[in-house]
Amino acid sequence: MINIGLLIIRLVIGVLFIGHGAQKLFGWFGGYGLKGTGGWFESIGVKPGVTMALFAGLAEFIGGLMFALGLLTPLAGILIAGTMAMAIVKVHAPNGLWATSNGYEYNLTLIAVAIGVALIGPGQYALDSFIF
Repeated sequence: MINIGLLIIRLVIGVLFIGHGAQKLFGWFGGYGLKGTGGWFESIGVKPGVTMALFAGLAEFIGGLMFALGLLTPLAGILIAGTMAMAIVKVHAPNGLWATSNGYEYNLTLIAVAIGVALIGPGQYALDSFIF
């Protein structure tokens, strides 16, 4: 049962991060693409905006794909946790903990899940279990 639980966690978190990356990279799912996201990044002091949007989008898209597949899971967890840590530092920390105040509660939860799965492993239903 733990393997099914890990699969569910990896798929939900991974697919959501693929979506967030696609928002930044391609403007899919209501996103703003590289130019729009880059402009917003510039407005919060993350420069150069388009380049940083590309890096963030790639980290989310590739990290999410790897996490969902259970491929190089520790690296995938680091990519996901890294983007969430940056979101906390640049956007959410000044608002406090709680999501109701646009705080970092949700970002911290995602970091815990990503690092937790990276540390315990992706489970049996993962590409890592076939490769390593």
